[in-house]
Amino acid sequence: MKIAILGTGNLGLAIAKGLIVNNAITTLYLTKRNISSIESYAEYGNVTITTDNREAVEKSDIIIFAIQPRHMEMVLEEVKDLLTEKHVLISVVTGFKIPKIEEIIGSDHFIIRAMPNTAISVGKSMTCICSNEKGKKRVNVALAIFNRLGTSIEIPEEQMRAATVICASGIAFWMRLIRATTQGAIQLGFESKEALEMSMHTCLGAASLLVETGNHPEKEIDRVTTPGGCTIEGLNEMEHQGLSSSLIKGLIASFDKINSIS
Repeated sequence: MKIAILGTGNLGLAIAKGLIVNNAITTLYLTKRNISSIESYAEYGNVTITTDNREAVEKSDIIIFAIQPRHMEMVLEEVKDLLTEKHVLISVVTGFKIPKIEEIIGSDHFIIRAMPNTAISVGKSMTCICSNEKGKKRVNVALAIFNRLGTSIEIPEEQMRAATVICASGIAFWMRLIRATTQGAIQLGFESKEALEMSMHTCLGAASLLVETGNHPEKEIDRVTTPGGCTIEGLNEMEHQGLSSSLIKGLIASFDKINSIS
């Protein structure tokens, strides 16, 4: 696949890393206004680093827009005359809706929105995807790309803001939970390195159990709780302190914020 990523910031670079590691490209163009931070990627034989968005679009079939929302309209205007029937356009720009893209370049293009998270750099992203009417004919292209970089699902566009909270912001939320369990482990006597290793692999194991078995979380909780035992004691104390309520309120607060700015 001939892919260009316009705007190789944190997310764009994470996508690039995932594509390179998983051999998902024939050629890859990476663009950025200041390329000094990504010049090392030119060491890969099939990767080109440039500040020229137009060059990247002309030489690619799949265009991934990973720029900041405030720059999206300008970049679309910059390259729209180069867009042909071969191009599949994938936007990972938060809050920039498909009708707005169509307003700038027209509806006669394969337009797809994708919301991955930064775990894409290690092939573990949860990516949500939607498309315009014409884009439905190429949505499998996007699903194929992002399934090589983790797991992807297709959802309606009206759910993309909520998906951003759950999946993209969700990385930070889960990191905070891992940090909290690490701090608890240190208080219980473990060295910080041991505590972190225990916390992150226990988190990985819990998620893997659900993925592999398809079980509901409560079923797996029941397997490790016994009457009068230490697990239920800890769970109940966490709930008394508002664990579930705080998590839900945090998600809603994040969702309210994204609605207020986009």
